[in-house]
Amino acid sequence: MTAEHRHFIPIWFFIGCLLLIYGILILGASIFEPQPPTVVLTSLHAGIWWGGLLTVIGVVYCLKFRPK
Repeated sequence: MTAEHRHFIPIWFFIGCLLLIYGILILGASIFEPQPPTVVLTSLHAGIWWGGLLTVIGVVYCLKFRPK
């Protein structure tokens, strides 16, 4: 095969997949948490925000850098 016919998968696609998986795990763990921790800023729900942000960034990276 020549260099013109090789099809490389960008590393950013795999990073997007990892971000998506981690985001779903964090979001799910935060939503289905049986008892929220007793810390000062519990009302901000940082796990939900962080999981949602990672999920959105992961989806964007997966779609933008998907193999063609």
